Amino acid sequence: MVVHMRGCNFSTTDSSLSSSSLSTDATLRDTPASHSPGGLSRTGHTVVAVCLGFILVAGILNNFLTLLVFAKFRSLWTPINLILLNISLSDILVCVFGTPFSFAASLHGRWLIGEYGCKWYGFANSLFGIVSLVSLSVLSYERYTTVLRSSQVDISNFRKAWLCVGGSWLYSLLWTLPPFLGWSSYGPEGPGTTCSVQWHLRSPTSISYVLCLFIFCLLLPLLLMVYSYGRILIAIRRVGKINLMAAQRREQHILVMVLSMVSCYMLCWMPYGIMALIATFGKLGLVTPMASVVPSVLAKFSTVINPVIYMFFNNQFYRCFVALIKCNGEPQSVQREVHRTPRTQLSGFFPIHRQASLSSAQPQIHSSSRNAALCSRHNDHHTLVVHYTP
Repeated sequence: MVVHMRGCNFSTTDSSLSSSSLSTDATLRDTPASHSPGGLSRTGHTVVAVCLGFILVAGILNNFLTLLVFAKFRSLWTPINLILLNISLSDILVCVFGTPFSFAASLHGRWLIGEYGCKWYGFANSLFGIVSLVSLSVLSYERYTTVLRSSQVDISNFRKAWLCVGGSWLYSLLWTLPPFLGWSSYGPEGPGTTCSVQWHLRSPTSISYVLCLFIFCLLLPLLLMVYSYGRILIAIRRVGKINLMAAQRREQHILVMVLSMVSCYMLCWMPYGIMALIATFGKLGLVTPMASVVPSVLAKFSTVINPVIYMFFNNQFYRCFVALIKCNGEPQSVQREVHRTPRTQLSGFFPIHRQASLSSAQPQIHSSSRNAALCSRHNDHHTLVVHYTP
C-alpha cells in the first residue's frame, strides 16, 4: 500500500513502516500545492481540521463536566454509574491522547509525529474506543438484569461493577495488542493524517484480524445492546398494560432514549466498521481518502455525543449538574432516591423499586388492574413495579 501526502510519504509493502518513509521531504513541504497526491485537497484538510477541532473541544468539555459532577456529588456513586464513569473516562482519554495529533496533522496536511507516533495513535484510539463500546453494551445488559431480574440483583454491591470496568479494559487490550505481536499492524490511514489498523493489507493475518475485530468488538456489543434494551421495552409495555395512564408517557420517553442510544452507536461506529470491511475485501482503491476520513471523524464524534445521551439525559445526573452550575449542595431529590431504596434503585433511565407483595403495591397499581396481576402471577410472591422518574 502506498499513501502519499504533501510533505510526507508513507510507503509500506507489509505491516511495518520504514523510518526512511517517514522522513520529511523539505522540498515538498515548502512547495505550495492545492492537492496532495492521492490525498485530500487543502480545503479538504481544513474541513477535517475544523471538525476535529470541534470534537476535541466539545469532547473534553462534556466529559470533563461529567467527571467533575461525579467527583462532587457522592450520591451518584452507584455501581451502574461506575460503568457510565468508565465510558466518560475512555472518551476523554481519546480526546487527550488521540484527537490532538490528527487535528494537528489535518492542519498541516501531513502526519507530524513519525512512525512510533503513528503506531501509538492507532493503538490508543483502538484501545479507548473498544473500552467505550464494550462499556456501552455492558451498561445495557446491567440495566436489563436490574429491571427484569431485580430479585436477583444487589445493586449496592460495587464488586460486580468493578469487574465489569476491569473486564472492559482487559478485553480491549486483548484485541489491541496483537498488531504489535504480528497479527496485522498499525499504520497510516486514508489521506495519511490519521493512523489505525492497516485495513488495506490483504495478507491472511490482516484479513482474519479485521474480521475478528468487526465481529467481537463492534457487532457483538451492538447485538447485546439491541437485545437488552429490547427486553426492557417489552417489560415496560407489560407494566403499561396494568397502569396505562401512568406509564404511557414514560414508555414513549424511554423508547426515544433507547432508539437514540442504538442509533448513535450505529451512526458513529458502523460506517467505520463497514469501511474497514470494504477496504479489506473490496476492490483496491475503492475506498477513497475522503470516504475513509468521514467514518473516522464519525467514530471520534462518539466522544461528544456519549456524555449527552448517557449523562445529561440521566435525571439524577442532570439535577446534580444543575446544582453544580448554581453552586448548590447535594440535590435533596437525589438524596431521597438513594437513601429510600439503597439496594434496589437503578440510577439512570430505568429506576425501579421491588416491593414485597401486591398489597403493598396498591398505591402504584389501581384495584381494577390488581386482580389481573394476581391472576397472571399467582405463583409468585413478588411483583415488579417500574417507576419512571421525570
